[in-house]
Order: sequence, then C-alpha cells, then structure tokens
Amino acid sequence: MREIMPVLSGWFGAGVPFGLATVVAVSRSAPRAPGAAMAVGPDDEVVGSVSGGCVEGAVFELAQEVVASGRARLETFGYSDADAFAVGLTCGGELTVLVRPVTPALDPAFGALAASVAAGEPVTLATVTDGPAPRGAALAVWPDRVSGSLGAEGLDVAVTADARGELALGATGLRHYGPSGQRREDAVAVFLHSFAPPPRMLVFGAIDYAAAVARLGDFLGYRVTVCDARPVFATPSRFPEGVEVVVDWPHRYLRGTETDGRTVICVLTHDPKFDVPLLEEALRRPAAYIGAMGSRRTHDDRRRRLVEAGLDERELARLRSPVGLDLGARTPEEVAVSVAAEIVALRWGGTGAPLTGTVGAIHDRARPPSDHRPPPKI
Repeated sequence: MREIMPVLSGWFGAGVPFGLATVVAVSRSAPRAPGAAMAVGPDDEVVGSVSGGCVEGAVFELAQEVVASGRARLETFGYSDADAFAVGLTCGGELTVLVRPVTPALDPAFGALAASVAAGEPVTLATVTDGPAPRGAALAVWPDRVSGSLGAEGLDVAVTADARGELALGATGLRHYGPSGQRREDAVAVFLHSFAPPPRMLVFGAIDYAAAVARLGDFLGYRVTVCDARPVFATPSRFPEGVEVVVDWPHRYLRGTETDGRTVICVLTHDPKFDVPLLEEALRRPAAYIGAMGSRRTHDDRRRRLVEAGLDERELARLRSPVGLDLGARTPEEVAVSVAAEIVALRWGGTGAPLTGTVGAIHDRARPPSDHRPPPKI
C-alpha cells in the first residue's frame, strides 16, 4: 500500500470514494504477501495489485460493489481443479482479500494515516476483517496516539497495545480477539498492517560498486546512505538522487548511527585502515546483514585482523564475505545484483539455488524469515 498511498491520499483529499482491497492472509504459493493492496477509484482507475494478475478482475468488481453498497467484503481466492475457468490462482496458492469502501465519513483517520506514511512516520492500520464487529472498521495507531475505532472500547484498547508491539517489529498480520478485546477468544479477526519507517542501507566506500549497490538498495525500498572519508569521491553527483552522501571516517559515522534488526551494512571500502575498525563496530551491533567486498585473500587477511582486534567466532560468523552470491558477476551493476540477491535470500531464508533444481512451493510460507523485515515497498 505504501507505493499507491499518494494516489489514495489524493482521492481521499478530494472526497472521492474508492474501494481498497488488501491481502490479509495467504497460504502455500500465493504470489503476494499480506499487506499487498489494490484500489479502484474515480472513472474506474486502478492502482496497485493483490495477485500479480490472477484475480484482479474479480477484485475490481468487488471494489465497485463495496463503494456502491458502503459495506466491506471478505473473499478468499484459490485454485480449483474442478473448474479450470473459475477465478483463482494458477500458482496453486490461496489468498484472502478484504475489500472496503474508503471515504472521509467512513474512515476519518485515513488522511492522517496517509500523511504519516508519506512522511516515513511509524503507524499501524488495524482493520476488522471478520467476526461480531463492523467489518472494515479501521483504527490508526501511532506510538503516541490513535484515531478511529473498531466499534468497541475494549477491542480498541487491546488492538492498540498489540499494534504498537507489531509496529516496533515492522510486522504485519492477523490477530484474533473477543468482541470486547478478550485475549483468549478468537471471534473477531483484525488485520494489523504496520508502516514502519523504511529500513536503512549503509554503504561504506564511495566507489563505482557503491553507486550500483545504492541504486538497487533504493529500488528495494531502503533509505540509503553512502559514507566515505575521502571528499573527492563522496560527492552527491556520483550517486542516485535521494541517496544521502556523508563525508566521515566510516567507523566514526557508524558509531554515531542507530541501527536495528532490519539494517543492511555493505562494506565496499576494500582497505584495511577503513575495513577493520568499521567491521569491528558493525559486528557488535544490531543489523540484518553485514557484507564486505574483497578477494578470498583479502577476506583471510581481514578476518585475521578482526581476530586480533578481539572479535570472537560468534561475531565473525555474522560477516558475509566475500560479499554476494556466486553469479559470476563482473561489472559494478552485476555485483550489485549479486549483493541484493544475497540480502533478499537472507531476509526470506532462500537458498540462492536455481528454482529449476528445487521442488515444492516457490514461496515457502513455512520457512521462518530472519529478523530482517523491510518492505519491500507494499
């Protein structure tokens, strides 16, 4: 939804009703994750996607219906062997979609939600999907305030507490409650959609490879910073628009920068005087991914220096070096693809093996992802 929010904000600000479809649950090899969204607005304009094309036609009609009726709908789409022409997912998965009408009268909190998403402020949208509560009722939850209601004070209180917990993790998913927010009941299903600030990608070393990695990092939804101690290389003109460029000693900059379990750190300086103090700092702080460029000889020398600096085997095991997957990459752009592929594989627990040599579901929902949860942009 993050990608289509500017359009939705414009419709909402103009007072134009629109139908908003959100994936709230998936199983097996469903093509999109919970939180994927599609909207149908004025003149039947469509933005976003919930399935990559499989069920968009049916969802389009549902969105038109809910705008006309003012009532939300919950629909599940799956594959049916019995009717090859039925609307469903050819991939064999299953997804459940909540389609609800959005207007200033029905969802007065949507404008503030959209503004926070645009500003990169953390906020969670809680929406009733099923049970003895108004389907489609929405509650926006910030770390310090709330707006809207799910129809019962006790339910609002319980969901607010959980929404703030999920927001701290950047997590999205279904929660269940009793009609008044009882924790041990599951009559009411509520979808919590967290809009955490974009995760950070910190790229050290302002070289050609850094420009390519920064470009892909921005494409994947990271807030990218490139840092180098050499001002002649660390110039904004050498990097994509929107990438922050900092002139500072890498280890000193990292020491003064907050990181978390979603942060990606790419060390491309390829010089021991930069690498060793930087990695000594990086390997002792929270991060989803820490990769360092260099040959195997460089890696062995770097590892020896880090051991001499006092790092233990548990800390050293976090280092992805040489950086990237084995794609046979040569150019900076190809190397950046290799690095990005390794980051995605680590995030979702992928093997990096060709899919032609694997069996089973492509999107294995049973495989637990790492603590690295950005968004990709949804």
